[in-house]
Amino acid sequence: MKILLVEDDARTADFILKGLQQSGYTTVHAADGRDGLFKATTESCDLAVVDIMLPGLDGFTLIEKLRAAGIKLPVIVLSARSSVDDKIRALQTGGDDYLVKPFSFSELIARIQALLRRASATAEPSTLTVGDLSIDLLSRKVCRGSTRIDIQPLEFTLLEYLARNAGRVVSKTMIMEHVWEYNFDPQTNIVETRMCRLREKLDKPFKEKLLHTVRGFGYVLEPEADFRHR
Repeated sequence: MKILLVEDDARTADFILKGLQQSGYTTVHAADGRDGLFKATTESCDLAVVDIMLPGLDGFTLIEKLRAAGIKLPVIVLSARSSVDDKIRALQTGGDDYLVKPFSFSELIARIQALLRRASATAEPSTLTVGDLSIDLLSRKVCRGSTRIDIQPLEFTLLEYLARNAGRVVSKTMIMEHVWEYNFDPQTNIVETRMCRLREKLDKPFKEKLLHTVRGFGYVLEPEADFRHR
């Protein structure tokens, strides 16, 4: 999936682009509205994240021009403006979602995934599989092959997040934001502790390992053969 980011603030753009790339997305960046419009019409993108206050061409006008040209690219609007009027205007001009700055990166990822699912009309799966691991989201049953694995509710939430991002490296910050829903504290080792407990249940009794640590980056859930070829 390729995502276009139209954002003029260099620090914000760098933060978002790095996060998207770590989440497995290909990214295209435009630092002003006119370049954003050009790339939205010439690049084969699956979704756009567009700031409102842009030089050259503001976000509202950019979206209006896209829709006038018949381009149905899903658009998430980013803005420091939180008024109802601004949200209504963004949606009326053709935006599909609206996220107020500052925002949780995990929330942005969740909104991106939701819009991409809607755009592709893909039904939400009831079961996630990674190698011989199966996770039933309705019964909350976890198995490796025919072996049932008993895990706690928080461990299930953590494993579900990893499985939804199978094959992608997720950072400690992203895990903290998604599973514990509070800002990242570099001094805490709660992620490492939970990962160790999850690995004991998920991998230790089995020959093939699924949960891997990518040093300096984070964690990835994938078959061992795929991990070795990274």
